[in-house]
Amino acid sequence: MSEQYRGLDVTGRRVLVVGGAEPAVPAVVALVQAQAQVSVLADALAPVVDDLVQRGLVTHLPGSLRDTVIRDFALVVTATGDPTLDAGVARSAEAAGVILLPAQRDSAAKESTTTDSTNADASATNARQQGRVILVGGGPGDAGLLTVRATEELHRADVVVVDRLAPVGYLDRLASDIEVIDVSKIPRGRFTSQERINEILVAKAREGRAVVRLKGGDSFVFGRGMEEVLACQEAGVPVTVVPGVTSAVSVPELAGVPVTHRGLSQGFTVVSGHVPPDDPASTLDWAALARGGTTLVVLMGVHHLARIAAALADAGTRAATPVACVMDGGLASQRVVTTTVGELVSAGAPDGLRAPAVVVIGEVARFATGSHPPAEGGRNES
Repeated sequence: MSEQYRGLDVTGRRVLVVGGAEPAVPAVVALVQAQAQVSVLADALAPVVDDLVQRGLVTHLPGSLRDTVIRDFALVVTATGDPTLDAGVARSAEAAGVILLPAQRDSAAKESTTTDSTNADASATNARQQGRVILVGGGPGDAGLLTVRATEELHRADVVVVDRLAPVGYLDRLASDIEVIDVSKIPRGRFTSQERINEILVAKAREGRAVVRLKGGDSFVFGRGMEEVLACQEAGVPVTVVPGVTSAVSVPELAGVPVTHRGLSQGFTVVSGHVPPDDPASTLDWAALARGGTTLVVLMGVHHLARIAAALADAGTRAATPVACVMDGGLASQRVVTTTVGELVSAGAPDGLRAPAVVVIGEVARFATGSHPPAEGGRNES
C-alpha cells in the first residue's frame, strides 16, 4: 500500500485538512490511507469524514482557522470548496511556512481510457450524452484492488455517488470537475435512505451525466445493488454493473484466513448479522447454520456478535470454535481480533472490536493467529 500522498511521504506526519464536506472527502480518505495523522478543521462533516472521526482515524477540530495553530502541522490541504476561503487558507499557510496542497484534483486527470475498440469508445460517448448509471463494486477498501474496468468508469464519470466502505481515496486521483456525492450509511448513526440514493442516481442521469455508484465490496453482496438497478430500469435510465471483489472473501484473505481449506472446510456461508438471531425480523436458520459444517462469514455483525455466538452455541457449535474478526480490511488501519464462540458467549465481544469488520467463524479462523490447524481428513478440493 502506498504511503505517499501526491508524491509526499506523509507517514506519521500531522496534516490539517481545512474543510470537511464533500470536497474534502477524497483528500481526507487518501491521507488516512497514506498513514498520515489527519485533523479536519470544519464545523460540518460529510458522512464519510464523520465516520472516520467516530472510528478514531481522524481528529475533528471544529471552529475557524484562526483558532488553530497551523505551525503545528507539516502539511495543510485546502478543501472547503469555496475559492475565497481556500485562498485565505493558502495565505495563512504561506505565512506560517507550511506546505500547502489544494484538494482540487487535476482537471487533466479526466482522460480517455483505453477500450477494446473505437466502436466501444463511441458507444461510451453516446451513453454519457444520454445519461447513464454504472454500479461499480470497489472491493474491500484498498484502491489497488479496484478492477481495471472500475477505474476506467471512474475516470469517465461526471458524478460519483459514494459510500463509506468504498475506496474513496481513489477519487483524489480524478478530475476536479467530477462531482462527488457522499451517501454513506453509518451504523446507528447518520444515513442516506435508499429511496433518496435512488432518486439521486436517476436525477443525475436524467441531466445527461455519467453517474458512477461506487460501493464497497461487490454491489450484489448485501450492497442493495439490485434495488438500484431496478430503480434505474423503472425510470428508464440505462444502467450497467461492474462486479467488485467481495469483502466476504477478500478481507479474511488479506488477514491470512482462507474461507475454505482442504481437510478443514468444504465450503463457506456468507450471512448478514445486522439483525440478531432472536429478532422476529431475522430470516436465518441459525441452528441449521451451526449444523452446516461450513465456514461461517458474517458481515455487518459486530453489534450482535455475542448474540450470534449464543445462537450457534445453543445449536451445538463447540465453545472452542475459533472466531477471527478482521477490521478495516485492506486499509492501513487493518486489525485482527481473535476469540472463540465460548468466549463471546461468556464475556461478550473482545475489547477493541468495532465496525466495519468481517467475522469468520470456524476452524480456518485459527490461521489468523499464525497457527496451522490440523486437517480433519477428507479430500474436498484439489
